[in-house]
This record gives sequence, C-alpha cells and structure tokens, in this order.
Amino acid sequence: MAITSVERFYKHWSISKPCIALALFCVFQWGCAPKNSSSWDEEKGLQGMISLSGAFALYPLVVLWSEEFKAIHPDVRFNISAGGAGKGIADALNGMVDIGLVSRDVHQQEYDQGAYVIHVAKDAVVGTMSSQNPNLSAIQQRGIKQEEFKRIFIDGDISKWNQIESSFSPDDLYAYVRSDAAGAAETWAAYLGKSQEDLKGVGIFGDPGIVQAIQKNPFAVGFSNINYVYDLKTRQQNPGIRVVPIDLNNDGVIGPDENFYNSIDSLTQAVAQGRFPSPPSRSLSFLLKGKPRDVVVTEFIKFVLTQESQSILLENGYIPLHEEWLITERAKLN
Repeated sequence: MAITSVERFYKHWSISKPCIALALFCVFQWGCAPKNSSSWDEEKGLQGMISLSGAFALYPLVVLWSEEFKAIHPDVRFNISAGGAGKGIADALNGMVDIGLVSRDVHQQEYDQGAYVIHVAKDAVVGTMSSQNPNLSAIQQRGIKQEEFKRIFIDGDISKWNQIESSFSPDDLYAYVRSDAAGAAETWAAYLGKSQEDLKGVGIFGDPGIVQAIQKNPFAVGFSNINYVYDLKTRQQNPGIRVVPIDLNNDGVIGPDENFYNSIDSLTQAVAQGRFPSPPSRSLSFLLKGKPRDVVVTEFIKFVLTQESQSILLENGYIPLHEEWLITERAKLN
C-alpha cells in the first residue's frame, strides 16, 4: 500500500518553524492571487488550479484524491492547506479558495452568505486518553457516559479522575479542547448538546497537536478525528493514545454491541451501520460560494463522487457514501 496521506501530513507538520512560517506565507500569497483561468485543451485536457482550505479531518483524503486526479489531468494544480473547518468556510465564502473543507454542520448564516454544500464522505470524532492513564483498563471495561463527558467538557465540574468513579485514581484530570475553529470540536460539542464555544479545557491547535498533548499527559482526556488516533498500516490505535469508549446504554459496562474500538475497521463499520451515534459521527463536505461554475473545480468534484474515488475511503479510515447518496450529491452539480 502507498504511504497514507495522514503519514504525509505528519511529515509536513514536523518541519522546522521557519519552514512552516514560509509555507504559510506562500499559501497566503497564493490564496490571495487571482485564480488562473481554467480551460479544456484537446491536446492537454483540463488545465487550471484548484485551491482548498479547511478541516484537518478531510485534509488527508483530499491530498489522496488530488494525487489521483493529477494522474489523469497532469496540468491541473492543487493548493491544499489545513487550518480547521472554520477557516475553510471563511476562506471559501470570502473567495480566498475554491473549496472549503468542512467537518461540521453548516450554519444558517453561512448559507445566507452563499454557502453551497456537497457531501463527500463520513467519519467520526472519538474521546481520547493516554495509554499510560492508571485508569485505562477500568475505563475500557466501564466506558464513560455522555453525561460524564458533559460534566468534563461543558460543566467543568470534574477535576479529578475519581470524581467520575470513586474507584478511579485521585489524580488531577486535564481536559484538552481545540483552540482553532474546528469541525471536530463543533461535532464533539454537538454530541454534548452544545457548541464549540461552550467547551471548557486547555485549548490546543489542530488534530496533530491535541493527539501529541494526550500522548504526553497520562491524566488528560480530549477528542480527535479517528484518522489521527489510528495507524492506517496496522489498523490499530496509535502508540500512546487510546479511544475512550462511550457507554451508550448507561449500564456501566461496555458490552459486545458497544465494543468496536480495537481497530479502525471495526469502528468505521459501526459508524456505517449506525451503531456509533451521530454526532459524534458526521458528514465531511466541500463548501463553495454558490454552485460551482469553474470547469476544473466541477470535474474534480465529479471525480470525488465516483465509486472508484469512494473505494479508497475505508482503507484510509473514512466511510464512503452509498450509491443513493452519491446520486443526490452529483445532482447538485447539474
């Protein structure tokens, strides 16, 4: 199997700070520059550039799709950046990019500004904790109830692990949330009946950042997109981090029907079958300002909505859209 897009992202993320600053400057300059006109040439085929910005959850998948599209249309260029769903939406509505990458529900005020949404995949957000947490084994057997997650992330009245369960250790509990306007945070908050602004905890930027923080702190709890929690080669949870199972029926035990976290394949199957709740499972979408008119942008979206392009999703930790849903999304391009 080829190197996964998540691995590529981690490699990009680990470059030096000066390089990051230069890269961000170049992306900003490129995003502000007038868009090259797209065209079709009988000899060269499609020509032009597509710019995309937004959700960390969708970024690795779009990198894969762009590489496959370029293999067919080598004269099409891509400018892709991850900065959170909120940034992607703002960039698209402000004309900075062609497509915003979105991992949360779109708000009415965004539709009022011309947002045009095309769903392209599904995935999920999961609660996370360190593999070194002294309560790990007990939590994997017991799970955490939705109301207990709410007390941690919304009410903020749980500051020690034994306030969840008296048999847990008396260590301090640290809640980590996203500092950027993130679809993962909005989705996790929606699961708890609130919005991202209501989440309480230490703010950390980006999925890679929050995963690394959880790995380093044995007493922390957070949440992440599943593609940053599981290793796409081994299909198991990444070293140093574990999913916090949800006690769906509130009986204090993770029964067989709730125990689907051991591999990314069992989790994505649970999402596809509706056994994992929505939220925190969610749709991943492209957001444009108005119906797409640019020929290159339109052809790329059509490519994404083919069965062939959807077929790579499961091996990369996403859930493909079923055929009826694909037909609905394709109709938005007519």
